[in-house]
Amino acid sequence: MDGRRVLEFGTPGELRIRLTELALSGAKTATAGLLALDYHAEGEELEHVGERLVLVDDSGARAAEVEIRRVVLTPFAQVTWEFAEAEGEDYRSIDDWREAHRRYWSGQGHEVDDSSTVVCLWFRVVDHPGRGPRDPNIATTPTLRGIARRASPPDRTRMCRGTAP
Repeated sequence: MDGRRVLEFGTPGELRIRLTELALSGAKTATAGLLALDYHAEGEELEHVGERLVLVDDSGARAAEVEIRRVVLTPFAQVTWEFAEAEGEDYRSIDDWREAHRRYWSGQGHEVDDSSTVVCLWFRVVDHPGRGPRDPNIATTPTLRGIARRASPPDRTRMCRGTAP
């Protein structure tokens, strides 16, 4: 879209709407994907620091533009609490994050073990139509729980599987 790859959150419907709102509010500043499922299986390249993606809403329309701030590949068992909190989905602990993500990815037909490689992406909203560019120094607090998904156009969609509430 607009010559950029696309970022989608969650599965279509209520979940995607809620997670997109979390990102637009600044509460959600990170998302997770599985290297094997969301990148290798789809022939997708990793995002890179400074890359801008178009965040789309549930209807596939442009909701905002985000900039990738950090990319870390880590074994599932070593995902940090810092990352889990940045997902903005109100996890109670890192074990809660792991259980929710393991359950979600299993539901997508992909079993996760402690050595499965997770792609941890941190991002910031840089432009939100109707609100203009976002100030990256505004602090927010996570409030909801859900999943995150990524997609890449121009003609195909890649999704980052996450966790159901």
